[in-house]
Amino acid sequence: MKATYRSFFGLQKEPFGSDLPIEDILLTSELSEVTQRFEYTLRIGGVGVLTGEIGSGKSTALRYASAKLHPAEYASLYLTATTGSILEIYRQILTELGIEKSSASKATLTGLIRQAVIELVEAQKMKVALIIDEASLLRLEVFAELHTLCQFDKDSKPYLPLILAGQSLLIDKLSYRDCAPLASRVICRAHLQGLDKESMQQYLLHHLKLAGVKKLLFDETAITAIHQGSGGLLRKANHLARGALIAAAAEKCQTVSAEHVRIAATEVF
Repeated sequence: MKATYRSFFGLQKEPFGSDLPIEDILLTSELSEVTQRFEYTLRIGGVGVLTGEIGSGKSTALRYASAKLHPAEYASLYLTATTGSILEIYRQILTELGIEKSSASKATLTGLIRQAVIELVEAQKMKVALIIDEASLLRLEVFAELHTLCQFDKDSKPYLPLILAGQSLLIDKLSYRDCAPLASRVICRAHLQGLDKESMQQYLLHHLKLAGVKKLLFDETAITAIHQGSGGLLRKANHLARGALIAAAAEKCQTVSAEHVRIAATEVF
């Protein structure tokens, strides 16, 4: 798609991008609540769970909340889950810790992780946060063992708080009996809903301002169409809004309507 729509509307850059600097992320009430639960989990040293549908902003929420952690105080270990075994998770954690070790022994890998965490907490006086995004992909046998990483000094030291983020299936997996040891450590949960129509209007205007346009280019019908077409989910709303701008520019329309959103909807899933 040509970028001529940007000059047509006076946009200084591509609008509705996902690679926003932390300071440009719109602080919604939901994002504020996620951040509070994130901070509480790390302070207490338990397990926190964040769920939401695809494109609801989970990864952005994690990025926003973790950015609040001062690098001189926190060592943040961020993983993107896969459907692999627990050994793969251990290896990812070791990589985040800066340790390259090839071993098929769970005992060896967990020992290295424990040693590194204890070194950070006790010797370097830092706090450690383990964040696993897309955690709903993890196998049940991984959930059944994951809690053992959080046990230090006969389970009396909360040295490794854990944040799990994923789709709603994550809650279902934690409900299995074999996952009870991990689920019992959950101290808070948050679920990202889709934006309501009023919040969607604020979101659209916020992103237009970031792109250099101070007025709302979408009329009431377009806002309704984007809200309904995306279900309030941010990723799809971004795609629809950008596509609708392109469609409106192609027709030399200064205001985006529901028909332009309909055209955009034919391009996305």
